[in-house]
Parts: sequence; C-alpha cells; structure tokens
Amino acid sequence: MGLAARCVLLVKGKLGAVLDSAEDPREVLEYAYQEEQRRLVEMRRALVEVAASKAQLDRAVKRARERIPICEEQAQRALELGRDELAREALARKHAALAEQDDLERHAAEVGDEERRLTGAERQLAARIDEFRSHRTILSARYSSAEARVRAAEAITLVSGELAELNLALGRAEEKTERLRARADALDSLIETGAVAQSWGGVDALGLELRRLVAAEAVETELAELTQRMGHRPPPELGDGS
Repeated sequence: MGLAARCVLLVKGKLGAVLDSAEDPREVLEYAYQEEQRRLVEMRRALVEVAASKAQLDRAVKRARERIPICEEQAQRALELGRDELAREALARKHAALAEQDDLERHAAEVGDEERRLTGAERQLAARIDEFRSHRTILSARYSSAEARVRAAEAITLVSGELAELNLALGRAEEKTERLRARADALDSLIETGAVAQSWGGVDALGLELRRLVAAEAVETELAELTQRMGHRPPPELGDGS
C-alpha cells in the first residue's frame, strides 16, 4: 500500500474524530508523517536483517565451495594410497558439499531478490516521505495562515461590534446630556424670569398706588374747581332753548 493510500485510510479513520472535536488537521498530517517515518525505520531495520542473512548465506556458500576441491584432493590421495573406501567417502563429501552449495546459492539468490525488493521499496518510501513532508509543510503553513486570518477577522468583527455598542452608548449619553442641558437651561430661564417678574411686580404696585392717589387728588381738585365755577354761574332759565 502506497503512502497516499495509507494517508487516505488514516484520514478516513480519523474523519469522525476530526468532525466531532474539530481536530487540528496539522495534527493529522503530523501523525501520518510520524507513522510513515516509523514504517521507514522498520523497513530499514528489515533491510539490514535481510542483508545480514544474505551475507551469512554468501559466507556459507563460500565455505561449501571451498570444501569441494579439498574433497577432490582427499579422494585422489586415497586412490594413490589404494584406499578406495576413503576415496569413495571423500567423493561423497564432495557431492554433499555440491548439494549444499546449490541449496545455499538458491537461498542466497532468494534473499538477494528480497534485499533488492526491499531496497527499492525503501527508496520509494523515503522519496514519498520527502514529498509528503514538503506537502505537509506547505499545508501546515497555509492552514496556520488561514487560522490567523480567521482569528484576525473574528477580532475585527468583535471590535466592530464593540465599537458599534460604544457608539450607541455614546449617542445615548450625548442625547441624555443634551436633554439635561436643555432642562437646566429651561430652569435657569424660569428662575431668571421669576426674579425679574417679582422685581417689576413691586415697582408696578407702587406706581399704581401713586397713580391712584394722583388721580384721586386730580379728581378732587377738578371737582372743587367745577363746584366753584358752578357757584358763581347763574342757573339756566326755564324755556331757554340753549
């Protein structure tokens, strides 16, 4: 299974948790990256073990191959000494070494194929991890940028709302202040008008009294004058048309 497929499975497996708890996708990417790194370490460890097995088999093949000429030499010496049984036994050991060599070479070839397969897979996985790390860095940076923009927008929205509320509060305070000032001005006007009225009220009362006395005196004077004139004037004759 490739890196992309495993990432898809990982994302699908954690999709419910992501939706339920609003998990940070950067954590998902980091988790996937760490998992791939762990698999790469395991693959490299397995590759080391396979390489060690291959080297062990190669050494065994070398030892079996080195026994073959020794067995041939022993068989030849035994024939020279007229010891057919020893020569036969030496040749049997030679064929056993040949069979062991063939078997070891077959296993060594199989392990070599496995080593090459693991080496290719390790290289592909390492390349994909490098690519994934690059994409993870880009996506993490983009997510961080988007997250910062969202926080900034939320802060601006919050500040705008608070400013709007403050403006409303200021408007209400200004309106109330104006009403209080108008009321104070009205009260000041009433107080000033009342004081003037009281002042003018005293002057008018005195003037009226003086005018009344003067008018009464003038009436008496005019009455006396009329009486005096009437006392010296003869009464009108009856029948006079004037």
